[in-house]
Amino acid sequence: MRKIEPYFPLSHGVPRVDDRRIISGIIFFIRNGLRWRDAPQDYRPHKTIYNRFIRWSRMGVFNRIFAGLAAKGGKPDQLMIDATHLKAHRTAASLKKRGLRDNDPPDHCLLRCAPRRIGRTKGGLNSKLHAVCDGKGRPMIMLLSEGQMSDFGGAALMIDAFPKAKALLGHKGYDADWFRDALAERKIEACIPSKSNRKVHIPHDTALYRQRYKIEIMFGRHKDRRRIHTGYDRCAQLRQSGQNRQDRCRTDLPLHGFQA
Repeated sequence: MRKIEPYFPLSHGVPRVDDRRIISGIIFFIRNGLRWRDAPQDYRPHKTIYNRFIRWSRMGVFNRIFAGLAAKGGKPDQLMIDATHLKAHRTAASLKKRGLRDNDPPDHCLLRCAPRRIGRTKGGLNSKLHAVCDGKGRPMIMLLSEGQMSDFGGAALMIDAFPKAKALLGHKGYDADWFRDALAERKIEACIPSKSNRKVHIPHDTALYRQRYKIEIMFGRHKDRRRIHTGYDRCAQLRQSGQNRQDRCRTDLPLHGFQA
């Protein structure tokens, strides 16, 4: 708590409810995938936890915490990039697409304007989480997109945020000439296997490539949290905050940023 308390917004007027209890409650909901109304007695009233989560998500508090922790993480020697699908629950896809009205309250305007980042694939409605990790498998950059976006399409949106590193590990889905050229401009060696349809295969360090399992482990642990594996929130902003919030409880996982 001492590491993240400086990033909390200041309390004006009536003192806030205990931050430790509220944050613990948010983690409990994300880990178990509960409805807010099903809060255990220790975390009641559930409306307090829900309001704090919504308010701090819109204020960008969780993103600022990640940025602050990332600044203390040091420079990585190597990067790993990958993506995974996150299932969208029926309730996450039920947001009405009607336009705004003059008498809509600000919260409703924000809700209708916020993107959902939910796409349709052969597996149904889902989103796609793109991530860049350091050599220890700690996430540094995360991007939430529609499920149909390709892996290298997400890489194109994140590449400007790549930190300096010696090498980047990725699977065959990232084998594109433009991506290799972009990494070369940043003096990052591409450790990416060549696709089978590439006419001239580009060699890669097979021993170094074996380290890519660390980002797969990161995704597996990330999706152990039920509210992350299956998105219940309608707005992408809230799903991002949920993922930020769950990783933030592990202060050894600094993030450089979370994009949408």
